[in-house]
Amino acid sequence: MENIGFTSDGCLISKEYIKELKQNGNGDLTALVNQNYTNSNSLVFILENLGYIPASFDSRWIIDLLSYKNENVRFWAVKTIGKLETDEYLDRLYKIASEDESTKVRREAVSAVGRMREKGNIPFLKKTLLDSDPKIVCQAIRGLLIFKGDEVVDSALKELVDHENEMVRSVILKEYFPKTKIDKKTIHHTEIHQFLKNVIVNGDVRDVLKLIPEESVHLTFTSPPYYNARDYSIYPSYEAYMKFLEEVFYETYRVTKEGRFLIVNTSPIIVPRISRSHSSKRYPIPFDLHYYLVKMGWEFIDDIVWEKPEYSVKNRIGGFQQHRKPLAYKPNSVTEYLMVYRKQTDKLIDWNIHQYNDEIVNASKVADGYESTNVWKICPKSDKIHSAIFPVDLCRRVVEYYSYKGDLVFDPFGGSGTLGRTAKSLGRHFFLTEKETKYFEYMKTFQSKDNLFDNDVTKFLTLEQFKNSIL
Repeated sequence: MENIGFTSDGCLISKEYIKELKQNGNGDLTALVNQNYTNSNSLVFILENLGYIPASFDSRWIIDLLSYKNENVRFWAVKTIGKLETDEYLDRLYKIASEDESTKVRREAVSAVGRMREKGNIPFLKKTLLDSDPKIVCQAIRGLLIFKGDEVVDSALKELVDHENEMVRSVILKEYFPKTKIDKKTIHHTEIHQFLKNVIVNGDVRDVLKLIPEESVHLTFTSPPYYNARDYSIYPSYEAYMKFLEEVFYETYRVTKEGRFLIVNTSPIIVPRISRSHSSKRYPIPFDLHYYLVKMGWEFIDDIVWEKPEYSVKNRIGGFQQHRKPLAYKPNSVTEYLMVYRKQTDKLIDWNIHQYNDEIVNASKVADGYESTNVWKICPKSDKIHSAIFPVDLCRRVVEYYSYKGDLVFDPFGGSGTLGRTAKSLGRHFFLTEKETKYFEYMKTFQSKDNLFDNDVTKFLTLEQFKNSIL
């Protein structure tokens, strides 16, 4: 909110000036409004800066603004009426809430009625639950929840559990049908099972995950094997591939702590054509996978685009550059997706943060220079052993932005172990699984190449050894 505005004749008008006029009485303030009646910006500025309104306030001039042509003026007029400690204008608010052409104004009218906290408004708020606009319905729910425990109110709200809109359903489920789960094996939100700390298991992730208790992992960051694009990722069909990922991320959901994050790095993939008389096939992996993740309970939060330099990707535009014929355009794919999901919970992010003490919170704060957009420009990395290695900078950002020091970071497709080494360097613990023995053995070589695995020794275990390590 600005502290300075302008009148219709170009003169400055300040918040302090409006306060002064209000103290002098309504006459001066009414005169100011009349002078600027054709200037909607001035009217909004005046209404925004009225502040506290005493009971003796003469509000008749505000009533005239309830039918003003500009929706922002009407919005602030309704908001101002809501500050008045009177039910004198209830009928006007009812009418606006039902008939105004602006959702913004209607919602504010319902909010004003709800803030009165008067039982006499329950019938109106109940009627508003039938509105076709879910934003209006949610505002009515908010007003009715003040009277939660009232038999009539509770009955009306519970009927919305099957409402068409997902936001309405989620509020009702949280308020009246909360999920209660008692699991004696579940540890405190910030704690980690000792047998998972800095461990790499050589085995099928699906077999490993079945051995892990619920709510054990704080953050999962992974890049699933690309469908039939590498020798280590051959599947009989795309359906079989998606089924495999569904199984992995379903179990990942189970072992993830409440309200914590899963970040999946994927991109559409091309399966080469059999011959020049056949077409290649392009599969939209991130978009197809999204359906399964949301269905199993992951809540979609963000899409981050990983942008790579054009020289680092396979050239698909060469043919088009020669002939420039429409329909044959195939751009070079310089992006991959980091799809960000959160395990479904009724609790806000603040609840997760408040599980940590001040020392951990302060030590984990992200330093200056963080990326402020959802486009991350990072060069890819590969080597002779693994052709699709996570860049360290990519891992560093994810670990710093989505976990706290001491947390457990999980990668079900460990590859060369970059996530584990990066997590450890940032004061986190890691747990990796890797089915391919050659990559598992490759990760062992980093013990001698750097010191990241030396302190708090990393355990390299077979599936059987991992089973025996569980207490």
